[in-house]
Amino acid sequence: MTTTVAPGTGIECDVAVVGGGLSGTLAAIMLGRAGYRVALVDRNAVFPPEFRVEKIGGDLVSRIERIGLLDAVSANAARFDEIVNARRGRVLDRTRTPHFGFLYENLVAAMRASLPETVTLIVGRVNDLKTSSDRQQVFVHEQGMVEARLVVLATGMGDLLRRTLGMERRVIHERQSLTFGFDIRPADGSFKCSALTYYGERVSDGIDYLSLFPTVTGMRANLFTFRDHRDPWVKAFRESPTETLAATLPGLRKVLGDFQVVGRVQNWIMDLAVAENCRQDGVVLIGDAYQTSCPAAGTGFSRLLTDVERLCHVHVPQWLATPGMTADKIGCYYDDPAKQAADASALAQAKYRRSLTVDTGLAWRVRRLLLVWRRRLVDRLGRLSPGTVARLRTLSGRPA
Repeated sequence: MTTTVAPGTGIECDVAVVGGGLSGTLAAIMLGRAGYRVALVDRNAVFPPEFRVEKIGGDLVSRIERIGLLDAVSANAARFDEIVNARRGRVLDRTRTPHFGFLYENLVAAMRASLPETVTLIVGRVNDLKTSSDRQQVFVHEQGMVEARLVVLATGMGDLLRRTLGMERRVIHERQSLTFGFDIRPADGSFKCSALTYYGERVSDGIDYLSLFPTVTGMRANLFTFRDHRDPWVKAFRESPTETLAATLPGLRKVLGDFQVVGRVQNWIMDLAVAENCRQDGVVLIGDAYQTSCPAAGTGFSRLLTDVERLCHVHVPQWLATPGMTADKIGCYYDDPAKQAADASALAQAKYRRSLTVDTGLAWRVRRLLLVWRRRLVDRLGRLSPGTVARLRTLSGRPA
């Protein structure tokens, strides 16, 4: 059974995971299932509400199913199998694949409920780390010391512990994106679709897309923008979200129906950054603690999974099989081709989404038009009957 260590006690383990959000909890689950003694340290016994990833779909669903956690996710989420994609009041096409919408804190709670007995949950704030090429010491305020062979830092964008170890963040793009999260409900009746992705109507608005999807508590909205947080539009949106959203996306009501933004509007400013001087004895970084991702690109969860899978399934077993925990060992994780490919792809997708949204050059204007028309064409071809498709193939000289 997962336990909470009483104040004043300590613990010895194979791996200490610092940070009990999504990445840290996933790492603890995988390592615990492999039979390692794991301490998961987080300041919160129950993870608090936090605006982070709130929807998964496509390949992510398959990957979570492969690691045996889809049941835990689905039990605390709303499933939907079709997303209407639209722009300027017109439907472009439909995405048909399983998706799940949830609140981030509910997802973390579901993951924590799946922790195996080999994992000990320690509730407390880590105020110091002592690392070496052999044993690591994690000091938890009013709890005692955790001694481990390896420390996994899954502390997200928090810099305190990394700076304690002399690690810094290299900012690649400051204030890359500004994302909003809020609840939305129909003004009367119901919405015209169960889930919707609505793309920005004008380049000058700096809006990539609005994603609307169900959760267990109602309809949720994520608005992905590339606007400066000091823009007057941002203040107007926070103060009058319904009116500002309707004025900025005038075609939205045509495909969604009349709507009302309810509750508080949350926002999240994201810098694209990567950790430096992180190849050190005894400690390794995963998820946002190593490299941040642009929310609009939708690569954060996928990259996080790659970090956790490669670390827990490949590198940790090799490291613990031999004495010591030197920086040379740790470097094998950062040099992992699969990890490096995921990191590079996330940065490339972040750059692409921003340029596709706000770049006014001729090449990007043409690309936007081609993307819209291609999606419409593919959608219309997909609606053709098998007989019509066969006749078109015959006329084009292709075998039916």
